[in-house]
Amino acid sequence: MKLNIDGLLVYFPYEYVYPEQYTYMRELKQTLDAKGHGVLEMPSGTGKTTTILSLVVAYLREHPGKLQKLVYCTRTVPEMEKVLEEMRRLDEYYTRSEQTLGFVTVGLTSRKHMCVNPDVLKLREGKSVDAKCHSLTMGWIRQREGTDKCSWFEDFEERGKHSHLEPGVYSMDDLKNYGRVKGWCPYFLSRTAIYTANIVVFSYHYMLDPKIAELVTKNLTSQACIIFDEAHNIDNVCIDSMSLVITRKTLERAKDNITTIDNRVRDLKERDAQKLRDEYSKLVEGLRQAAEESENNTYMSNPVLPEDILRENVPGNIRNCQHFLAFMRRFVEYLKGVLKVQHVVSDTPASFLQNIHSTVCIERKPLRFVTQRLNSLMKTLEIQDMENFRPLSVIASFATLVSTYSKGFSIIIEPYDARTPSIYNPVLHFTCMDASIAIKPVFSRFQSTIITSGTLSPIDMYPRILDFRPVTTSSYSMTLARDCILPLIVSRGGDQVSISSRYETRDDIAVIRNYGNLLAEMAGVVPDGMVCFFTSYEYMDSVVSTWVNQGIMSNVQKHKLVFFETQNNAETNLALENYYRACDNGRGAVLLSVARGKVSEGIDFHGHYGRCVIMFGIPYVYTQSRVLRARLDYLREQYRIREQDFLTFDALRHASQCVGRVLRGKSDYGIMIFADKRYSRADKRGKIPRWIQDHLGDGVSSLATDEAVQMVKGFLRKMAQPFPQEAQIGLSMLTHEQVRKLEEKHEKEKRVEEEGDGYSDDMSE
Repeated sequence: MKLNIDGLLVYFPYEYVYPEQYTYMRELKQTLDAKGHGVLEMPSGTGKTTTILSLVVAYLREHPGKLQKLVYCTRTVPEMEKVLEEMRRLDEYYTRSEQTLGFVTVGLTSRKHMCVNPDVLKLREGKSVDAKCHSLTMGWIRQREGTDKCSWFEDFEERGKHSHLEPGVYSMDDLKNYGRVKGWCPYFLSRTAIYTANIVVFSYHYMLDPKIAELVTKNLTSQACIIFDEAHNIDNVCIDSMSLVITRKTLERAKDNITTIDNRVRDLKERDAQKLRDEYSKLVEGLRQAAEESENNTYMSNPVLPEDILRENVPGNIRNCQHFLAFMRRFVEYLKGVLKVQHVVSDTPASFLQNIHSTVCIERKPLRFVTQRLNSLMKTLEIQDMENFRPLSVIASFATLVSTYSKGFSIIIEPYDARTPSIYNPVLHFTCMDASIAIKPVFSRFQSTIITSGTLSPIDMYPRILDFRPVTTSSYSMTLARDCILPLIVSRGGDQVSISSRYETRDDIAVIRNYGNLLAEMAGVVPDGMVCFFTSYEYMDSVVSTWVNQGIMSNVQKHKLVFFETQNNAETNLALENYYRACDNGRGAVLLSVARGKVSEGIDFHGHYGRCVIMFGIPYVYTQSRVLRARLDYLREQYRIREQDFLTFDALRHASQCVGRVLRGKSDYGIMIFADKRYSRADKRGKIPRWIQDHLGDGVSSLATDEAVQMVKGFLRKMAQPFPQEAQIGLSMLTHEQVRKLEEKHEKEKRVEEEGDGYSDDMSE
């Protein structure tokens, strides 16, 4: 289908278009025209990915002088593959329409997923694969005779580095196959290709984590549109990328790292003192020249923007390598002393710097250059086993961060690790409290940035916590020819006892029994697959244990098999595999999961895999966490966001994300049950996405279990009736002719608006 979106010819690779897709394209085009940023919430299962790709690709073709690149950021590798598959479909549609798109689309992910060297792949773990790859591709190692080399990388450096991919869509598997045919390393091939490709698909971290962004995406053109898809948790990604944790074990291993480096320095002095003198001379000249070394020779990147420090020279007291190592010893010993606490200590970067200066005479300026100085020294020493030096790199990152940022960070030292509260094990949390710090370079550098997801409500919160001004903010309803979603708020059990996961009542036997009865009743009437979410792993374990003792689990198992999500990825993957199998063979299954877990974020339960989702309680975060308390205080002071407002926003976006797993298209159907009386309140319901709220009337906002069961039965009988696709045309699906009429209507409205503006101008004159 060809669409006219405000004068832009858009090729859409499907026979029909949803009304919300058409509206989304118009909003997105307005954002691109304004060269600004946007926040757009589109219902789950309505083709958001295809909509974005169709519009932006058309814009790239029509306005190459205004926009040159699309960077599509996803959370997971499976999501990345979906984007590439939709792009392949669009590319094929252009070909069928006798149009030559001529675009190169590439995906980029970690070495673990793209490596084809069998000697490296057998290590399996991501960090080990990275370390082995570094040891085979470092410049000085490759120059030595008799050392192991990666033939894939060597061939790429010799023949493939300056080559260009032919137009087309290259998924990870495509790049690996292409690399095998050519004999080139697929990872470095994609790393190089992202600069010349028209469309790039990769993880959030390549944009938001400064340590990765400096190495991978620093040279991308500013005339780019950045899409953050499924971005409901983008603030947490930003915060995690700028935060770190230091324990006594980290400090001990860092101390050992310093000793190892010192021994290598002494050895190098005896063998080749000139090498150390050359390094010193480079540092005198400044970091700018040192930073221009080959990217393959970089051990660790600076955790802050390079421009913040590259304008200056390394301070004289850490240029000499042995002076620098003595400086690092002093810093590590000081941190050891700081960790000797018997109670919780909170500090600011400014206060920390003042204390370290008065105690051990360490100044702020040399701390800022620690990461770059350590990187330079490790290059000079030609250290290969970089994974073993990770503890020292963590300390170096902390030194650079704490001396660079005076606001937006907090230092919290706790005598006990939350995982082992009865064992003395002090932990230093250097936590970022301001999500805007990590994403600010993206907003300021690139032409347009779009934050989008199916669960962004309340949509006005994101511009506040990310500190930017969008030119468009929109939340769309879902147009349906039949009501294929049934959201229900169950506030009490069959015995009329209120149900809630709030702390005061969560251990009440009556509440737990009513939750269990709700699950058992639904398992008896809902076919195929059901997914249930709890507020935490601890709460799930406690509730399920009580259900077993009450005989409720045996009632559930009469109807369906029961599987559990655990904190172990391998166990969860096995549970998911068997859950799907049980749904496929007609036995039916229940998957008990946790909000904020793997299942709630990256897994879709389309069709019979998810006919009903139950959200047991409201998934508030643990409010006694000192790290969270510090962030809440910061949001209140800096952005005037009240504590309860943010906590409710955070809990409801995760609850919405959980129940949204059940619907993956307009031909799909599912039941969403919010099992907590607090969902009935206006302040909670108002933060649920608009496309769910539209179906959440007063009649379904405070139900007992038996009432909910009756409504579910009626809904399932209705969904069992034949529903031809033709019934959706004109309502939830638009044909080309209907779209054309819609376009004419918009054109007419636009002319009337322009004439009105002209009349107003004449009157003012």
